[in-house]
Amino acid sequence: MELLELNEKTKEHGLILTPNDIKTLIVFRNKVLHDHGRIELGIEVLKELIEVFAASPYTDEDNYVETLNELQEIFYYLRNETEDKIGDMKLIHQMMECFNGPSAGSLELLRSKMEEFAESFRRDKMRSESLDKGDE
Repeated sequence: MELLELNEKTKEHGLILTPNDIKTLIVFRNKVLHDHGRIELGIEVLKELIEVFAASPYTDEDNYVETLNELQEIFYYLRNETEDKIGDMKLIHQMMECFNGPSAGSLELLRSKMEEFAESFRRDKMRSESLDKGDE
């Protein structure tokens, strides 16, 4: 399975996913997608979250799966809140910068900061759209 192969990259950070961990992540992913009214055919987002956040000094083996599940929740919440106007990788890297920076590894703080980011994004988008309408 593709996700098991990521262990080759993440083990250098002391992070390994078992087949059971992967099952847990996929089940949670499917629930999050359903809860947010989203459909996704591939697992690229989950793979990228694993690869990117494995390098964080705040990601540790004790809460690895729980952290990844929470990151999936935050990611899909943001996709909806930004109306898919930001690419997946850009959004994941924005989350990572905040996680390693102002949030200092706190998922609760990350969620709060990313909610502020989404609100600011929507406000800027509305402002831009109203300016565009003024040009007509």
